[in-house]
Amino acid sequence: MSSIKPWPRLRRGLEYDYRVLKVRQDMVADPRTGHEHPRVVIDSADWVNVIAVTKDDQLVLIRQFRFGTQETTLEIPGGLVEPGEDPAAAAARELEEETGYVPGHVVRLGQVHPNPAIQSNICHSYLALDCVKQHEGKQDEGEDIAVELHPRSAVPQLILGGAITHSLVVVAFYLEQLRAQAGGNR
Repeated sequence: MSSIKPWPRLRRGLEYDYRVLKVRQDMVADPRTGHEHPRVVIDSADWVNVIAVTKDDQLVLIRQFRFGTQETTLEIPGGLVEPGEDPAAAAARELEEETGYVPGHVVRLGQVHPNPAIQSNICHSYLALDCVKQHEGKQDEGEDIAVELHPRSAVPQLILGGAITHSLVVVAFYLEQLRAQAGGNR
């Protein structure tokens, strides 16, 4: 049994709403000493990531510019879970919006906390199988996404070679590998 106690929030700070996330600084108390400490909290809706695989074993990947790193990255499709939306439905929706591909079926791989030190949300990972291109995609305002197909067998080289660097994308592929090792359906 853990002896770690929760840090009570003494005061909720001002909240700054940036549409996709909210940032605030709360004052909390150290449960051991009672001393006050400021802590930044980022609230966001849950996220989904989708490893999309076509019927001929090609990965549907996306390339887009990321403002945090000021670089273009290679990733799997994903996005925000809308209020009240089932994460599996969000995964299929985001895949179709970003790429125009529709899955034959979607399999849950797992979930992680992106950064529990400062973030409150969950990132859900899914495997979308038997994906078929239905249209060119319907990107949201402010998105500029290029769709690329890569052999599924290239995943280790894409990650180890530095083509895929997004940590939550790497986690999704790791969850897929763990599920396969545990005997999960592919």
